[in-house]
Amino acid sequence: MRADEIRQVTERLAVLVAKYYVFPGTGAEIAERLRAATADGRYDELSDPASLAARVTADLQVGNGDKHLRLKYHLDEVVDETDPVAEEAAWAARAELAGGGMARVERLPGNVGLLEIRPLLFDPTHAGAQVSAAMSLLSATDALLIDLRRCLGGSPDMVAFLCSHLFDGEPVHLNDLVSPADDTRRQFWTTPYLPGPRFGGSKPIWVLTSSASFSGAEELAYDLQQLGRATVIGERTGGGAHPRDGFKVHPHLEATVPVKRAENPVSHTNWEGVGVLPDVEVPAADAFAEAYRRALEHVAALPAGLERRSVTDEARAELGSLVIAG
Repeated sequence: MRADEIRQVTERLAVLVAKYYVFPGTGAEIAERLRAATADGRYDELSDPASLAARVTADLQVGNGDKHLRLKYHLDEVVDETDPVAEEAAWAARAELAGGGMARVERLPGNVGLLEIRPLLFDPTHAGAQVSAAMSLLSATDALLIDLRRCLGGSPDMVAFLCSHLFDGEPVHLNDLVSPADDTRRQFWTTPYLPGPRFGGSKPIWVLTSSASFSGAEELAYDLQQLGRATVIGERTGGGAHPRDGFKVHPHLEATVPVKRAENPVSHTNWEGVGVLPDVEVPAADAFAEAYRRALEHVAALPAGLERRSVTDEARAELGSLVIAG
């Protein structure tokens, strides 16, 4: 990259951060710091967009640690946010190729459901059908594991849609997004109508997390935890609670600028900078075994009528093999 090209990128980025960052005063400070670094020639010797993105991102996050605030390098050309048709098509294609984020949907031995979501919680307009199909398969299981260990974020609308399957019909208040720029608040609730069956609001859920679980994945874990609907098992998550907008500033560089803050109706705060703290803290690699053992213990303890005897036997046999293996 040429020096003048770099300066165009950093100036555009400074303007965006000053205008849109979730905390306006902080945004103005970051923008001025970025301009000063540019004037001092801090970025002039960087010859490629990837190197520029890495250094600028490190500078943007000094003092605030906001992992959503980035200059992000893309190998392919960035879709222009001012072209909604192209942007929509890109997200639809990405969701389709990723199976709507439903990476693994399985009835495990013992009638325990497993839903692994990665890489993202795609918007319901792009992945609602896949989520409905997954939850239809899992609705009759006696316990549910939701694996978010490799989920890097996603749509708050999808969080609400998925959570709607995990409660009973009455709407439940999940989360708010507050936008200081226009002084607005958007509430997210579960919906009373779904196109398929619910898992329901009484059967137990365990959510698996890792240090890589981020953003929308953290919201899903946090919402369920704060409402007492799920037990979180694994590692403390990445700590990104400020939803961001993306802006094309170069053919291969995207400015990602946090524009809102999450506010949970139970805790009246969020997980920014601290992550979601697990109820049961274990290494991410051990989270599945720990959660599955607890789920099997639950199933094995359920009343074993004639129609359920095979499930109870299956859960006890699987639990026995886990104990022996451990």
